[in-house]
Amino acid sequence: MIFLSLTLALALEQLRPFAYAAWLRSHVSLAAQWVRLHIDAGLEKQAWAAWCIAALLPSLIVAAIYWSMVEWGSWFLGLIWSVCVLYVCLGFRQFSHHFTQIRDALDAGDEDTANQLLARWQHFEAEQWRASTLIRHLIEYSVVAAHRHVFGVLYWYCIFAVMGFGPAGAVMYRLSEMVVYTWTQEKNIIEGEELTSSEPLLTLSHQIWNAVDWLPTRLTAITFAVVGNFEQAIESWRFYLNRYEKNNDAIILAATAGALDIELGVTPLKEVALQEEVDASLKQQDRVSSTMGQTPQRAHLQAVVGLLWRGVLIWILLVGFTGVSQLFSRIAQMI
Repeated sequence: MIFLSLTLALALEQLRPFAYAAWLRSHVSLAAQWVRLHIDAGLEKQAWAAWCIAALLPSLIVAAIYWSMVEWGSWFLGLIWSVCVLYVCLGFRQFSHHFTQIRDALDAGDEDTANQLLARWQHFEAEQWRASTLIRHLIEYSVVAAHRHVFGVLYWYCIFAVMGFGPAGAVMYRLSEMVVYTWTQEKNIIEGEELTSSEPLLTLSHQIWNAVDWLPTRLTAITFAVVGNFEQAIESWRFYLNRYEKNNDAIILAATAGALDIELGVTPLKEVALQEEVDASLKQQDRVSSTMGQTPQRAHLQAVVGLLWRGVLIWILLVGFTGVSQLFSRIAQMI
Protein backbone atom coordinates (compact mmCIF):
# COMPACT_ATOMS: atom_id res chain seq x y z
CA MET A 1 0.00 0.00 0.00
CA ILE A 2 2.87 2.40 0.75
CA PHE A 3 4.31 2.04 -2.74
CA LEU A 4 0.91 2.43 -4.41
CA SER A 5 0.01 5.45 -2.29
CA LEU A 6 3.26 7.27 -3.07
CA THR A 7 3.19 6.43 -6.78
CA LEU A 8 -0.45 7.42 -7.24
CA ALA A 9 -0.09 10.63 -5.23
CA LEU A 10 3.01 11.76 -7.17
CA ALA A 11 1.41 10.85 -10.51
CA LEU A 12 -1.82 12.68 -9.64
CA GLU A 13 0.13 15.71 -8.45
CA GLN A 14 2.04 15.86 -11.73
CA LEU A 15 -1.09 15.46 -13.85
CA ARG A 16 -3.23 17.89 -11.84
CA PRO A 17 -1.36 19.96 -9.24
CA PHE A 18 -3.13 20.73 -5.98
CA ALA A 19 -4.66 24.13 -6.66
CA TYR A 20 -5.43 25.14 -3.08
CA ALA A 21 -1.99 24.92 -1.48
CA ALA A 22 -1.84 28.66 -0.74
CA TRP A 23 -5.42 28.63 0.60
CA LEU A 24 -4.67 25.66 2.83
CA ARG A 25 -1.45 27.17 4.15
CA SER A 26 -3.20 30.45 4.97
CA HIS A 27 -5.92 28.62 6.93
CA VAL A 28 -3.34 26.54 8.79
CA SER A 29 -1.61 29.81 9.64
CA LEU A 30 -4.88 31.30 10.92
CA ALA A 31 -5.52 28.22 13.04
CA ALA A 32 -1.99 28.34 14.48
CA GLN A 33 -2.41 32.03 15.28
CA TRP A 34 -5.72 31.29 17.02
CA VAL A 35 -4.04 28.59 19.12
CA ARG A 36 -1.20 30.97 19.98
CA LEU A 37 -3.67 33.68 21.00
CA HIS A 38 -5.80 31.45 23.27
CA ILE A 39 -3.24 28.96 24.63
CA ASP A 40 0.17 30.64 24.76
CA ALA A 41 0.65 32.52 28.03
CA GLY A 42 4.39 32.18 28.53
CA LEU A 43 4.64 28.79 30.26
CA GLU A 44 6.34 25.69 28.91
CA LYS A 45 3.33 23.44 29.53
CA GLN A 46 1.15 25.88 27.60
CA ALA A 47 3.66 25.81 24.76
CA TRP A 48 3.37 22.02 24.69
CA ALA A 49 -0.43 22.29 24.68
CA ALA A 50 -0.32 24.77 21.79
CA TRP A 51 1.93 22.54 19.68
CA CYS A 52 -0.12 19.43 20.40
CA ILE A 53 -3.34 21.17 19.37
CA ALA A 54 -1.85 22.76 16.25
CA ALA A 55 0.24 19.86 14.93
CA LEU A 56 -0.28 16.61 16.83
CA LEU A 57 -4.08 16.59 17.11
CA PRO A 58 -4.73 16.89 13.33
CA SER A 59 -2.23 14.09 12.73
CA LEU A 60 -4.04 11.83 15.17
CA ILE A 61 -7.37 12.64 13.49
CA VAL A 62 -5.88 11.64 10.12
CA ALA A 63 -4.62 8.38 11.69
CA ALA A 64 -8.06 7.69 13.27
CA ILE A 65 -9.79 8.13 9.91
CA TYR A 66 -7.30 5.74 8.34
CA TRP A 67 -7.85 3.15 11.09
CA SER A 68 -11.63 3.36 10.74
CA MET A 69 -11.44 2.96 6.97
CA VAL A 70 -9.18 -0.08 7.18
CA GLU A 71 -11.03 -1.65 10.13
CA TRP A 72 -14.61 -1.10 9.00
CA GLY A 73 -14.11 -0.74 5.29
CA SER A 74 -11.23 -2.25 3.38
CA TRP A 75 -7.59 -1.68 2.55
CA PHE A 76 -8.76 0.00 -0.64
CA LEU A 77 -10.48 2.78 1.34
CA GLY A 78 -7.29 3.19 3.36
CA LEU A 79 -5.36 3.48 0.10
CA ILE A 80 -7.71 6.17 -1.21
CA TRP A 81 -7.41 8.16 2.03
CA SER A 82 -3.61 7.87 2.00
CA VAL A 83 -3.45 9.07 -1.62
CA CYS A 84 -5.72 12.04 -0.85
CA VAL A 85 -3.65 13.12 2.16
CA LEU A 86 -0.36 12.68 0.30
CA TYR A 87 -1.77 14.62 -2.65
CA VAL A 88 -2.26 17.59 -0.33
CA CYS A 89 1.06 17.26 1.55
CA LEU A 90 3.45 15.92 -1.09
CA GLY A 91 4.66 17.18 -4.42
CA PHE A 92 7.06 19.20 -6.52
CA ARG A 93 4.31 21.24 -8.13
CA GLN A 94 3.56 23.06 -4.88
CA PHE A 95 6.70 25.13 -5.38
CA SER A 96 8.13 24.25 -8.81
CA HIS A 97 6.13 26.92 -10.65
CA HIS A 98 8.22 29.55 -8.83
CA PHE A 99 11.39 27.80 -9.94
CA THR A 100 10.15 27.54 -13.53
CA GLN A 101 9.13 31.20 -13.76
CA ILE A 102 12.48 32.41 -12.44
CA ARG A 103 14.42 30.05 -14.70
CA ASP A 104 12.43 31.21 -17.75
CA ALA A 105 13.14 34.85 -16.85
CA LEU A 106 16.87 34.07 -16.59
CA ASP A 107 16.80 32.22 -19.92
CA ALA A 108 15.21 35.30 -21.46
CA GLY A 109 17.97 37.50 -19.98
CA ASP A 110 15.51 39.40 -17.76
CA GLU A 111 17.39 39.47 -14.47
CA ASP A 112 15.19 42.23 -13.00
CA THR A 113 12.06 40.10 -13.35
CA ALA A 114 13.90 37.07 -11.99
CA ASN A 115 14.96 39.04 -8.90
CA GLN A 116 11.40 40.26 -8.35
CA LEU A 117 9.96 36.75 -8.72
CA LEU A 118 12.43 35.32 -6.21
CA ALA A 119 11.67 38.12 -3.75
CA ARG A 120 7.92 37.56 -4.16
CA TRP A 121 8.32 33.82 -3.60
CA GLN A 122 10.40 34.18 -0.44
CA HIS A 123 8.71 37.36 0.85
CA PHE A 124 11.68 39.68 1.08
CA GLU A 125 12.66 42.95 -0.59
CA ALA A 126 13.89 42.56 -4.13
CA GLU A 127 17.62 43.07 -4.69
CA GLN A 128 19.52 43.61 -7.91
CA TRP A 129 21.70 40.51 -7.74
CA ARG A 130 23.88 39.50 -10.63
CA ALA A 131 22.93 36.30 -12.43
CA SER A 132 25.34 33.96 -10.61
CA THR A 133 24.21 35.12 -7.16
CA LEU A 134 20.55 34.93 -8.16
CA ILE A 135 21.00 31.39 -9.48
CA ARG A 136 22.77 30.38 -6.27
CA HIS A 137 19.90 31.67 -4.13
CA LEU A 138 17.35 30.02 -6.42
CA ILE A 139 19.10 26.66 -6.09
CA GLU A 140 19.32 27.00 -2.31
CA TYR A 141 15.65 27.81 -1.81
CA SER A 142 14.49 25.23 -4.35
CA VAL A 143 16.51 22.39 -2.83
CA VAL A 144 15.28 23.13 0.70
CA ALA A 145 11.70 23.48 -0.60
CA ALA A 146 12.00 20.12 -2.36
CA HIS A 147 13.22 18.55 0.86
CA ARG A 148 10.30 19.93 2.86
CA HIS A 149 7.58 19.29 0.28
CA VAL A 150 8.77 15.94 -1.06
CA PHE A 151 11.56 14.08 0.70
CA GLY A 152 10.68 14.91 4.32
CA VAL A 153 7.01 14.10 3.70
CA LEU A 154 7.97 10.84 1.98
CA TYR A 155 10.19 9.66 4.85
CA TRP A 156 7.73 10.39 7.64
CA TYR A 157 4.85 8.89 5.68
CA CYS A 158 6.79 5.65 5.26
CA ILE A 159 7.82 5.55 8.94
CA PHE A 160 4.30 6.10 10.27
CA ALA A 161 2.68 3.87 7.64
CA VAL A 162 4.91 0.96 8.64
CA MET A 163 3.76 1.45 12.24
CA GLY A 164 0.11 1.42 11.14
CA PHE A 165 -0.64 5.16 11.34
CA GLY A 166 -1.24 5.58 7.62
CA PRO A 167 -0.57 9.09 6.25
CA ALA A 168 -0.39 10.71 9.71
CA GLY A 169 3.38 11.11 9.46
CA ALA A 170 3.06 13.25 6.34
CA VAL A 171 0.60 15.56 8.10
CA MET A 172 2.72 15.78 11.25
CA TYR A 173 5.82 16.74 9.28
CA ARG A 174 4.12 19.43 7.20
CA LEU A 175 2.26 20.93 10.17
CA SER A 176 5.44 21.02 12.27
CA GLU A 177 7.08 23.15 9.59
CA MET A 178 4.04 25.38 9.07
CA VAL A 179 3.39 26.19 12.73
CA VAL A 180 7.01 27.02 13.51
CA TYR A 181 7.02 29.45 10.57
CA THR A 182 3.73 31.01 11.67
CA TRP A 183 4.77 31.40 15.30
CA THR A 184 8.22 32.70 14.36
CA GLN A 185 7.69 34.84 11.26
CA GLU A 186 4.05 35.92 11.08
CA LYS A 187 2.48 38.66 13.17
CA ASN A 188 -0.93 38.52 14.82
CA ILE A 189 -2.67 41.89 15.06
CA ILE A 190 -5.62 42.02 17.48
CA GLU A 191 -7.41 45.35 17.94
CA GLY A 192 -4.37 47.21 16.64
CA GLU A 193 -1.99 45.45 19.01
CA GLU A 194 0.71 43.11 17.76
CA LEU A 195 0.84 39.80 19.60
CA THR A 196 4.03 37.74 19.45
CA SER A 197 4.86 34.24 20.55
CA SER A 198 6.30 33.73 24.01
CA GLU A 199 9.88 32.57 24.43
CA PRO A 200 8.85 29.05 25.59
CA LEU A 201 6.64 28.62 22.51
CA LEU A 202 9.36 29.83 20.14
CA THR A 203 11.98 27.61 21.77
CA LEU A 204 9.77 24.53 21.88
CA SER A 205 8.49 24.85 18.32
CA HIS A 206 12.06 25.22 17.01
CA GLN A 207 13.27 22.25 19.07
CA ILE A 208 10.44 20.02 17.85
CA TRP A 209 10.94 21.07 14.23
CA ASN A 210 14.70 20.44 14.43
CA ALA A 211 14.02 17.02 15.95
CA VAL A 212 11.36 16.13 13.38
CA ASP A 213 13.59 17.24 10.51
CA TRP A 214 16.81 15.70 11.88
CA LEU A 215 16.47 12.26 10.25
CA PRO A 216 14.89 13.44 6.97
CA THR A 217 17.66 16.00 6.50
CA ARG A 218 20.36 13.38 6.73
CA LEU A 219 18.49 10.91 4.54
CA THR A 220 18.10 13.61 1.89
CA ALA A 221 21.79 14.48 2.11
CA ILE A 222 22.75 10.80 1.69
CA THR A 223 20.33 10.50 -1.24
CA PHE A 224 21.90 13.49 -3.02
CA ALA A 225 25.33 11.98 -2.43
CA VAL A 226 24.25 8.64 -3.95
CA VAL A 227 22.64 10.15 -7.06
CA GLY A 228 25.29 12.87 -7.47
CA ASN A 229 29.01 13.13 -6.86
CA PHE A 230 29.27 10.87 -3.80
CA GLU A 231 32.84 11.64 -2.71
CA GLN A 232 32.50 15.41 -2.96
CA ALA A 233 29.08 15.41 -1.28
CA ILE A 234 30.38 13.46 1.72
CA GLU A 235 33.54 15.59 1.89
CA SER A 236 31.49 18.79 1.82
CA TRP A 237 29.11 17.43 4.46
CA ARG A 238 31.97 16.41 6.77
CA PHE A 239 33.76 19.74 6.31
CA TYR A 240 30.81 21.70 7.70
CA LEU A 241 29.51 19.12 10.16
CA ASN A 242 31.23 20.62 13.21
CA ARG A 243 30.59 24.23 12.24
CA TYR A 244 26.90 23.84 11.42
CA GLU A 245 25.93 20.61 13.20
CA LYS A 246 22.59 22.04 14.42
CA ASN A 247 21.64 23.59 11.08
CA ASN A 248 19.57 21.18 9.03
CA ASP A 249 19.42 23.50 6.02
CA ALA A 250 23.22 23.75 5.90
CA ILE A 251 23.54 19.95 5.75
CA ILE A 252 21.22 19.78 2.74
CA LEU A 253 23.02 22.63 1.01
CA ALA A 254 26.41 21.09 1.74
CA ALA A 255 25.39 17.76 0.22
CA THR A 256 23.82 19.49 -2.78
CA ALA A 257 26.91 21.62 -3.40
CA GLY A 258 29.18 18.60 -3.24
CA ALA A 259 26.90 16.42 -5.35
CA LEU A 260 26.81 19.04 -8.14
CA ASP A 261 30.30 20.51 -7.55
CA ILE A 262 28.96 24.05 -7.15
CA GLU A 263 29.27 26.82 -4.58
CA LEU A 264 26.32 27.41 -2.24
CA GLY A 265 25.81 29.39 0.97
CA VAL A 266 25.66 27.81 4.39
CA THR A 267 23.68 30.37 6.42
CA PRO A 268 20.31 29.13 7.76
CA LEU A 269 17.58 29.97 5.29
CA LYS A 270 14.85 32.26 6.64
CA GLU A 271 17.08 33.35 9.53
CA VAL A 272 19.35 35.95 7.93
CA ALA A 273 18.86 38.51 5.20
CA LEU A 274 20.35 37.59 1.85
CA GLN A 275 23.09 39.97 0.69
CA GLU A 276 25.97 40.14 -1.74
CA GLU A 277 29.32 38.93 -0.42
CA VAL A 278 31.57 41.94 -0.68
CA ASP A 279 34.35 40.70 1.56
CA ALA A 280 36.47 38.05 -0.14
CA SER A 281 37.56 36.50 3.16
CA LEU A 282 33.97 36.15 4.38
CA LYS A 283 32.97 34.67 1.07
CA GLN A 284 35.73 32.11 1.38
CA GLN A 285 34.43 31.11 4.83
CA ASP A 286 30.77 30.96 3.79
CA ARG A 287 31.13 28.23 1.24
CA VAL A 288 29.58 24.80 1.36
CA SER A 289 31.51 23.32 -1.52
CA SER A 290 35.22 22.75 -1.59
CA THR A 291 37.55 25.29 -3.15
CA MET A 292 36.97 23.53 -6.48
CA GLY A 293 33.23 24.32 -6.40
CA GLN A 294 32.01 26.08 -9.52
CA THR A 295 30.04 29.31 -9.55
CA PRO A 296 26.39 28.37 -10.24
CA GLN A 297 25.33 28.91 -13.85
CA ARG A 298 22.01 28.48 -15.67
CA ALA A 299 23.02 24.99 -16.77
CA HIS A 300 23.15 23.94 -13.12
CA LEU A 301 19.41 24.61 -12.73
CA GLN A 302 18.65 21.63 -14.97
CA ALA A 303 21.21 19.60 -13.03
CA VAL A 304 19.33 20.39 -9.82
CA VAL A 305 16.06 19.18 -11.36
CA GLY A 306 17.73 15.93 -12.40
CA LEU A 307 19.26 15.49 -8.94
CA LEU A 308 15.87 15.87 -7.25
CA TRP A 309 14.02 13.51 -9.57
CA ARG A 310 16.73 10.85 -9.33
CA GLY A 311 16.49 11.11 -5.56
CA VAL A 312 12.72 10.60 -5.61
CA LEU A 313 13.01 7.72 -8.07
CA ILE A 314 15.57 5.86 -5.97
CA TRP A 315 13.29 6.03 -2.89
CA ILE A 316 10.20 4.96 -4.86
CA LEU A 317 12.12 1.98 -6.21
CA LEU A 318 13.43 1.15 -2.74
CA VAL A 319 9.91 1.22 -1.29
CA GLY A 320 8.65 -0.85 -4.22
CA PHE A 321 11.34 -3.51 -3.84
CA THR A 322 10.64 -3.70 -0.11
CA GLY A 323 6.94 -4.22 -0.78
CA VAL A 324 7.59 -6.91 -3.37
CA SER A 325 9.97 -8.77 -1.03
CA GLN A 326 7.35 -8.69 1.74
CA LEU A 327 4.73 -9.99 -0.68
CA PHE A 328 6.92 -12.91 -1.75
CA SER A 329 7.70 -13.64 1.90
CA ARG A 330 3.99 -13.91 2.72
CA ILE A 331 3.37 -16.11 -0.28
CA ALA A 332 6.22 -18.40 0.81
CA GLN A 333 4.74 -18.66 4.30
CA MET A 334 1.32 -19.58 2.88
CA ILE A 335 2.85 -22.30 0.72
